[in-house]
Amino acid sequence: MTGQIAIDAKNLGKSYKIGKSKQQVLKNVDFNAYHGQVTMIMGPSGSGKSTLIAALSGLMKPDEGEVVALGENLWKKKRGKIDRFRLDHCGFIFQGFNLFPALNAMQQVEQVLKYCKVPHGEAKKRARAVLESVGLGPRVSLRPSEMSGGEKQRVAIARALSKEPKLIFADEPTSALDSVSGQVVIKLLHDAAKARNAAVIVVTHDPRLEAYADRIIHMEDGKILSDHMIDRSSQA
Repeated sequence: MTGQIAIDAKNLGKSYKIGKSKQQVLKNVDFNAYHGQVTMIMGPSGSGKSTLIAALSGLMKPDEGEVVALGENLWKKKRGKIDRFRLDHCGFIFQGFNLFPALNAMQQVEQVLKYCKVPHGEAKKRARAVLESVGLGPRVSLRPSEMSGGEKQRVAIARALSKEPKLIFADEPTSALDSVSGQVVIKLLHDAAKARNAAVIVVTHDPRLEAYADRIIHMEDGKILSDHMIDRSSQA
């Protein structure tokens, strides 16, 4: 249901060892995100944004604190169960696209559905439908080398959406794109929150994306400095 909490994290802390010293990159961070909303995490490089979503999504264990995702205490699980949780419930979009060079757009999406044990016929049907939904219907047979940056990122979004995830994490999804392609990508993520009731968490330093956020969180030096909801009820 829209408005229900999807992730609730408390007291997250994370340090990295650099030489003989430790650098704390998350400092007692509390964070939550809701179904049906785009939460944008902004801040300068080194502020802890990417480390935060890695902790929230089960990619990197925090040194302290807990993450309750879809009602489950993520870091109390065994490693294999965390991997399975990500596979079943999370979609990921990164600035580097992370596509397989030898596979065309259809195969990129089908490959993920194969890992999710979706039957071949259904995987093909779902892959085509989701690629059409991101405007790539005529481009499904192209490989990454034959696509523009914007098209590659749309394949990555289609791949993430094909699993019908309730949690979508996007780390600098527009940084390698021109402004027009960037607008297309963030609109697709916004539509995923609204139409699919996903909790979409976007890390970015691109202020052009704020127009599509329901909530904007600013981080600096491992801490959340501000957190505000955007009221669009009065906007045309």
